[in-house]
Amino acid sequence: MKTGVAALVGGIVGGLGVLCFLVAFGTDYWLLASDDCGGRHTSPGTTTPNTSAATHVTPTNISESVEVVVTEPSNQVTLHHEGFFWRCEFQAEPSMHVILAVLFTNQPASKVCIHGYLFPLPVAVGPVPHPMYDATAVYRGFWTVFIILALVAGLIGGFLLVCAVPFTSHKLYRLGGIFLITAASLFLVLVVLFVLWKELVDMRGYILQDRGMDCLDVQPEAHYGWSFMIATAGIPLALLSGLLFFFTGRHLQRAK
Repeated sequence: MKTGVAALVGGIVGGLGVLCFLVAFGTDYWLLASDDCGGRHTSPGTTTPNTSAATHVTPTNISESVEVVVTEPSNQVTLHHEGFFWRCEFQAEPSMHVILAVLFTNQPASKVCIHGYLFPLPVAVGPVPHPMYDATAVYRGFWTVFIILALVAGLIGGFLLVCAVPFTSHKLYRLGGIFLITAASLFLVLVVLFVLWKELVDMRGYILQDRGMDCLDVQPEAHYGWSFMIATAGIPLALLSGLLFFFTGRHLQRAK
């Protein structure tokens, strides 16, 4: 009877913990930020030399109208949110706090997103050294490995426990508990690394990037997002579930 109650409690708690990890991984709200540097827009009237036709230069093709991205002052603020998959930004009213502005019900149609794989830390696109290159970008590799291993460990642990309950297998109980404890430990390391990154890295340069040269006096605000909070909440749940199943397995082994 006690074993059944412990398994039920552990299953509910562990399921919630793994669900928290999946939601945190699949949503792009680990970092929230806002700045009043102005948004990006496309300017069609800028001219630039046509280097592709350098061998046939004439007065009519020395310069052609192309589109370039520029930064323009605005009475709105630029809001950012990002995670493992995407880095997004959009314009919003200054009175709207970034945590409320990124709720699903407030998502604007004008939001612009780019791929954010291997978040956090930017990596240079093009030749190195690059103005936006960060030598500590190897950090993102560790962050990515930890989050993927943690998810795999949590899912494997849950699968083993589903198989263990009908057969009351003490080996599967203990092994599933170990996987859940491992998942919680990896997510704990992941959260600590994220906190260190946010507090120690040049957050202004990371958020503004190429716009930073046009807004030298702007200091963006950065906040921990709700994906980060959900991941943090899942750690004690997965840890408690893992311990319950591990000691349940030891109890079943002694009872035989």
